[in-house]
Amino acid sequence: MNAYTINFNPVFNMTDEQFYQLCQLNPDAKFERNAKGELLIMSPTGGETGSNNATLTARFVVWNEQTKLGIVFDSSTGFKLPNGGDRSPDVAWVKKERWDALTPEQKKKFPPISPDFVLELMLPTDTLRETQAKMQEYMSSGVKLGWLVDPETRRVEIYRLGQDIEVLDAPEMLSGEDVLPSFMLNLQAIW
Repeated sequence: MNAYTINFNPVFNMTDEQFYQLCQLNPDAKFERNAKGELLIMSPTGGETGSNNATLTARFVVWNEQTKLGIVFDSSTGFKLPNGGDRSPDVAWVKKERWDALTPEQKKKFPPISPDFVLELMLPTDTLRETQAKMQEYMSSGVKLGWLVDPETRRVEIYRLGQDIEVLDAPEMLSGEDVLPSFMLNLQAIW
């Protein structure tokens, strides 16, 4: 997946509503905005990445159906982060009480909430530096736990709010810790 960054800021400041409308008018394109307000345009993923995304999301959905602790979101969901960015993690999860506190209107558009958990799956065309910056943007917005998973190198970076990044080489399992109680992700499906 190739991503292109366009900076309209010196010429045009896009409002949240204009960004939402842009996304609705172009359903075949995937847009994000970073905290600086730059527009990121991404192409669709390839088959292998799409399959990995579906597998990972399914694992979270099954766990969440059993625990009923929150709401799981796939990569097509945009979140309006407190830092001004509009981001779409590959997998996201929000605690039920926090989701229920949003209004029906807020739930319909890009929810103005930081997920409690995010997962980003590295693509062959992603740069590690840019994806790490995206993870830092999530953490500075209040995400409690984040996983950056790179199937090519079999490397996982674990981001915890207020802590140093932990790097794991070829782990078989990841624990949801206290953010996703009792959740264990078997990575053998994507390695």
